[in-house]
Amino acid sequence: MPALVTHPKFEVMKGLFAMTRVLIASPVRQKSSILKEFLWSLDQMETTGLTVEYAFIDDHDEPSDLLQQFAVGKDNVHIFRGEGKDIYHCDENQHHWRQDLIWKVARYKDRFIQMAKDKSFDYLFLVDSDLVLHPKTLVHLVGLRKDIVSEVFWTRWKPDLPPLPNVWVAGHYRLYHMKQGEVLDEQTIERRVKAFLTMLKQPGTYKVGGLGACTLISRRAISMGISFCEIYNLDLVGEDRHFCVRAAALGLELFADTHYPPYHIYRESELSGLKDYKERVFRTFTENNLSPGAISRTPGESGKSPPRKKSGSITLAMLVRNEAGRYLERVLKHAAQYIDRAVILDDASDDNTVEICRDTLQGIPLTLVSNAKPSFHNEVVLRKQLWNLATGVNPDWILILDADEMFEDRAVTELRLLAANPEVDVYTFRLYDMWDENHYREDEYWRAHHFYRPFMVRYIPGFHYVWYETPLHCGRFPKNITELKTVRNSLRVKHLGWMKPADRLAKYYRYMKLDPLGRYGIMAQYLSILDPKPNLVAWHKQQ
Repeated sequence: MPALVTHPKFEVMKGLFAMTRVLIASPVRQKSSILKEFLWSLDQMETTGLTVEYAFIDDHDEPSDLLQQFAVGKDNVHIFRGEGKDIYHCDENQHHWRQDLIWKVARYKDRFIQMAKDKSFDYLFLVDSDLVLHPKTLVHLVGLRKDIVSEVFWTRWKPDLPPLPNVWVAGHYRLYHMKQGEVLDEQTIERRVKAFLTMLKQPGTYKVGGLGACTLISRRAISMGISFCEIYNLDLVGEDRHFCVRAAALGLELFADTHYPPYHIYRESELSGLKDYKERVFRTFTENNLSPGAISRTPGESGKSPPRKKSGSITLAMLVRNEAGRYLERVLKHAAQYIDRAVILDDASDDNTVEICRDTLQGIPLTLVSNAKPSFHNEVVLRKQLWNLATGVNPDWILILDADEMFEDRAVTELRLLAANPEVDVYTFRLYDMWDENHYREDEYWRAHHFYRPFMVRYIPGFHYVWYETPLHCGRFPKNITELKTVRNSLRVKHLGWMKPADRLAKYYRYMKLDPLGRYGIMAQYLSILDPKPNLVAWHKQQ
């Protein structure tokens, strides 16, 4: 057996199976009435598949009570004090920026960039504190896989101007395309401006020349040296413009997305329009099992969910390969107590995995398909194949468990109650990485159980399901189930696959073989699998 590999310095890691890590960051000097709404929208943010941390630089004269309240009960919030007292004036006409304030904000943003780099975040989401974000903003932007992308919002920069976007074509704020050396008359300029603005009013993702205020930045862009600091020979005003010019010089493209526009509270008077925005975007659940901050996701512009069945049978879907002698029989025996049928895809096992499935699930309707050749090197192919098999039996609910995952005992009765709720489409649960029968791992590298992920999804015929097309870490469900009504639940899932040293070693070498450059996951996360002295926490039974 190869010698255990250790790493001299582990990077921060917030979850297993390549949960994408995002640092949400904002410099804050804001009126309380506006800041309260911004922080509220952060609390409502959908983060399925993500591990998030928050960083604020509090630039108020005195520490902000609202920021401190936001951090209560959260262990992923970092608040830093600003550089000192300054006068920043904004009124019902416009915001008045002095040069010294602009470059102070630039320093703050570069501090966030350095933090994201030092802690190996996959993305940095820089967002201004006068925005109320749509709950799907972050998940959607991450899913675009762009190096730099901003969500578009519209603002009357002055009361007598029409609403204009936070993105532009070129220069200081040019809103039309033109070729080098091209001379345009006023009518042509007006026509091109109209074309650009019309484009931004259609849902889509578009290449632009400038952006700011609600921007997702990838780890790749950060590693290339992106920054907000001043370019000394550039006479454009504003740190975002220097950022965008530097990005282009580095060979990075800038994109604007228009699917989920935030609401911009540029003036306090605009708070009056926020109620309509919230009613249009947010629908809060009040049923049992709804955790604080969980929200209803409503797909489509009509505000109506796709038609759904009212029955509540549960179909287990599982992908297996060479599971004999591991946890498969134990997992299936437990699941057999609450499922109504099973769909199992065997990826060309060469042991008796198939026989274990048939024997253990006797008396339960079973669809079992075995591939002639293995495809485990391309996970998305298998996940899509399993999904198609499961939907092919016309299920009510699809519960996807891996062959080493098992709910705690109270799920035997509670899952059926959840399936009977006609108002929910997706249930998310916490996954605990068990290091032995009575302990799970918890340290700065392994905290998957602090976050909720989907395990049980209502099948809705006619809904267009879309996948992450990556060979590894593609997700067990289609990526756009985040558009459906989602509820967090306190039931816990045990992940048994890490309990044996041999299992951990095998997983490590599998990740090193399939993703040697950490393209689809986090390299430091893979290395941390073999940490010889992890912190373990006792598993306690919940009533």
